[in-house]
Amino acid sequence: MKQKEKHIAWGIIGCGDVAEVKSGPAFQNCDQSELVAVMRRNGEKAKDFAERHKVPLWYDDASLLLKNDDINAVYVATPPSTHLEYALKSLEVGKDVYLEKPMVLNEDEALVLKEAVNQSKNKLVVAHYRRHLPMYLKVKELVDSNAIGQIEYVDIKYLIEHDKNINSNWRIDPSVSGGGLFHDLAPHQLDLMYYFFGDYKQVAGFATSHEEEYQMSDSVNGIIGFKNGIQFRGIWNFNVPEYIAEDNCTIHGSKGTIQFPFYGSQLKWTVGSETTTNNFKNPVNIQQPLIQETVNYFLDLRTNPCSVEEGLVVTSIMDKFTHNINT
Repeated sequence: MKQKEKHIAWGIIGCGDVAEVKSGPAFQNCDQSELVAVMRRNGEKAKDFAERHKVPLWYDDASLLLKNDDINAVYVATPPSTHLEYALKSLEVGKDVYLEKPMVLNEDEALVLKEAVNQSKNKLVVAHYRRHLPMYLKVKELVDSNAIGQIEYVDIKYLIEHDKNINSNWRIDPSVSGGGLFHDLAPHQLDLMYYFFGDYKQVAGFATSHEEEYQMSDSVNGIIGFKNGIQFRGIWNFNVPEYIAEDNCTIHGSKGTIQFPFYGSQLKWTVGSETTTNNFKNPVNIQQPLIQETVNYFLDLRTNPCSVEEGLVVTSIMDKFTHNINT
């Protein structure tokens, strides 16, 4: 196996849409990092990805990639139902893991993974990449510096129109995704809340489904009481008319507010009567900042940018928000 002291040699299991732009090229662009091989069950698509991205090797069998001793780290980017399986197999053969979100299907799987990581000599990072994007780093700075005074409560509203094109997508099959669009999109949002405000002491939620053909929740409401006294309320709905669609998080402090979207670039914060607006630009390969931090962590140059324990917190919150889904 290649020595990690010098660089990280990556293999990707699951070179689909996410790996195409968001993450895949970043493994080649980061310092002390190279992409050695990719795997997809459809061999023709794996070969096509490898040729277009100038990756030396491709496989249609994950076990063959895991046997390659030139690879010392694996990016697992398959649908969530196989995240635990491939993460465990990668750790078992002595490879570090960068694991796509949602980390696993549920809290039980998260506990299994946490135990495996703690028993392993190898490392694992969860791909909650928004932590290292410029806008959210600025939000973190504003929160930590008490720019709007003492934080009191936080609201998330994420309301989007029903996408008929997604009806046959694995994301709406709970056995594959863990729980539908909420489990696909909310991990980033809830991870940011944990990143900004720390651990929780109380969580409650309620989920419903309004579409008979869905096996998933399309409306989720949740509240969190953080240990530091901050209160959170979140509303997610994936079946609203276009005219009421909304993507907003508002952090309320004793002196003002911070407002930002999850799929946008404009940050506003208001103190008294004065409002400041900043627009941010994300990198083309949006996961690259976190992947660079992951490489640095695997090389023992940094601490873990997003640990399995932190992934467990997010998974636990999602389970508590949706465990009592009514259809």
